[in-house]
Amino acid sequence: MPVPLDGPPARGHTRGMDMTPPGPARLNRFTPQEALICAMVMMSAVDGSMTDAELKRMTRLVGDLPVFAGAGPGDVERVTDICLKLLGDAEGLDRGIAMIAAALPPRLRETAYLLACDVASANGEANQDELQFLQELRIGLDLDRLVAGAGERAARARFQVV
Repeated sequence: MPVPLDGPPARGHTRGMDMTPPGPARLNRFTPQEALICAMVMMSAVDGSMTDAELKRMTRLVGDLPVFAGAGPGDVERVTDICLKLLGDAEGLDRGIAMIAAALPPRLRETAYLLACDVASANGEANQDELQFLQELRIGLDLDRLVAGAGERAARARFQVV
């Protein structure tokens, strides 16, 4: 069941992440972990809703991957609030992608793209809005098309169903 994107802000406790409340000053920067979470959240929310499958996928990735050491489900909720505020702006998508790119060292930019691909695969096939977001994210992160294509194909292969 999709989660509407206009609900009240979620609260969560974090370790090792910027705890500045989401306000105008907070919407100007991300930590690398927050940027990775934001890439997943924006992928999920770009079509206007976040499905249960996407939320579960993001929570599992944050819980399982070493790049998220010290982060937890509360971090996903908190960063989701920030990202949804960004997406509420006319230029929010471009600004969010720029903030993701600014927060990530080059070695983590592919990781952000692959995480977005994993979230896109949560519902099976990506829709047009999600494909457009992936293209804009690839450009914003300055990733090679072949690298991006390999990541997209790997996500599809990993999450195939019988």
